[in-house]
Amino acid sequence: MAEQASAASGAGAPATPATKGTTGPLGVAPGEDPWTPAEVAEVRSGLEADRDRLVAEIATTERELQDLLRGGGDGAGNDQADVGSNSLERDSEMSLAANQRELLVQVTKALDRMESGTYGECEMCEQPIGKMRLMAFPRATLCMTCKQREERR
Repeated sequence: MAEQASAASGAGAPATPATKGTTGPLGVAPGEDPWTPAEVAEVRSGLEADRDRLVAEIATTERELQDLLRGGGDGAGNDQADVGSNSLERDSEMSLAANQRELLVQVTKALDRMESGTYGECEMCEQPIGKMRLMAFPRATLCMTCKQREERR
C-alpha cells in the first residue's frame, strides 16, 4: 500500500515502517509522503495522552454525577427552581460522561489498531485513510470517500 503511494508520489524510497506495535508501514493517500517514525510516535503519544486525560475526566465526571444523585434526594424542601436546576445539571453531567466514554472508545480503538497493524486502513474499503486526515483526526476509521458516503446516508 505505502510503496504504491510512494511510487505514485514520485518518492523512490520505500515507506518507513511504523514504530512499536505496528506490523508494517502505515498507508498514505496518493501524493502524500510516507510516515516517518517520529510522526507515528507523535500520533501515538497524542492518542495515549488523550486516553489518559479522558480516563481522568470520566472519573471526575462520574464522581460529580454521584454527588448530584446523592444530593438530589426526593426534592423535599427544595423549591421548583432548585429541583429544575439540579435536574438540568444532572442531565448535563450524564451527557458529558457519555460523550467522554464514546471518545475513550474511539481513542482506545485507534491505539488497538496501531498495535494490530491496521491503523490508517479504512474500515469500509480497506484503502489508506491518508496521512493528513489521520494527523488532523487520529481517531479516524474511514477514508474521506467512505466518510462522505456515510454522511450522505
